[in-house]
Amino acid sequence: MNEINHLLDIIRNKKSALHQKDFLLTWEQSRDELEQVLYLAEALKQMRAGNIDTRVFNNGLGISLFRDNSTRTRFSYASALDLLGLTQQDLDEGKSQIAHGETVRETANMISFCAEAIGIRDDMYLGAGNAYMREVGEALDEGYKEGVLPQRPAIVNLQCDIDHPTQAMADLAWLKEHFGSLENLKGKKIAMTWAYSPSYGKPLSVPQGIIGLMTRFGMDVTLAHPEGYNLLPEVLDVAKNNASASGGSFRQVASMEEAFQGADIVYPKSWAPWQIMQQRTELLRQNDHAGLKSLEQTCLAENARHKNWHCTEEMMARTKNGSALYMHCLPADITGVSCQHGEVEASVFERYRIPTYKEASWKPWIIAAMILARKFENPAEILAGRVKAAVPRIYK
Repeated sequence: MNEINHLLDIIRNKKSALHQKDFLLTWEQSRDELEQVLYLAEALKQMRAGNIDTRVFNNGLGISLFRDNSTRTRFSYASALDLLGLTQQDLDEGKSQIAHGETVRETANMISFCAEAIGIRDDMYLGAGNAYMREVGEALDEGYKEGVLPQRPAIVNLQCDIDHPTQAMADLAWLKEHFGSLENLKGKKIAMTWAYSPSYGKPLSVPQGIIGLMTRFGMDVTLAHPEGYNLLPEVLDVAKNNASASGGSFRQVASMEEAFQGADIVYPKSWAPWQIMQQRTELLRQNDHAGLKSLEQTCLAENARHKNWHCTEEMMARTKNGSALYMHCLPADITGVSCQHGEVEASVFERYRIPTYKEASWKPWIIAAMILARKFENPAEILAGRVKAAVPRIYK
């Protein structure tokens, strides 16, 4: 109980305006606001471990809209809603009036009469996903201002075309846990590298989220990829500026070997070049199936030229003391397990399998924390009330 109260005191001392804005990109938030979410997540996690009921709502909906497949994020969002006492309702666009031309402005209001949160995953269309979330937010602002909605729902970015903030923040929470504190992350070397995959079209949002967030905490971030597998130029600028402000560093190299050399953390993950994602977006919008198939074949052939971008035991031996922390957002393409040849050698992944599960386990707490920070100006006091009430989650 003392540790929970200590965390609540830390949260109280963070200056935050998250109750006035949606958390759509990590680099739009202040350092205090990022830390508020991290410590809220930790407090929620400890409350559950202490058998304290964390439900701050007696009723209300949490709407989910997934425009791409998902396992971890889908169930993490459902878990977060349950932690807070909200009921999940999926929005199936194929079964709604959206298919008949209903506008974003109208849909946003119609689903929100009793909604406290709306989680959106929209990473398919480069230049569209994050913009869509902002359009939904503007519609909710108008609905609340005009008295249509009795409350303004929190929008949770469950992955967009630019960033994956719930994943990046869960990764940061895991690093904080693994290395003991945020302060201990300063100067740590993290290699965010491309890795070969027998598939194409993987979003840019995870590597962009990593370089956009870890540079905020004084880490030495290295981005590595083959020629042509570029990330969005504006996100590269964000990473450079963040590193300069935090006292960390950001650099780009052209080989996995160089990126892994002396690294404390490695994050080998496949993604598609942003120029390819632009082409894919246009073809998807045009329903050009032949064009998409042709683009896929071209990209797979290009990927196959870089099979040496492979997280092997030999590659891991280059890291600090040969024992860097391996990270992945999952599912990883595991050579000889999930595919014939993929991102990571089976023995490497197996050694770090449980740590990657622990990494993923932070996501429900992060999502719940984001909702709390958006819905309440003083979320620490809300949780303090639950701690004081001490209602058990399980009656023993």
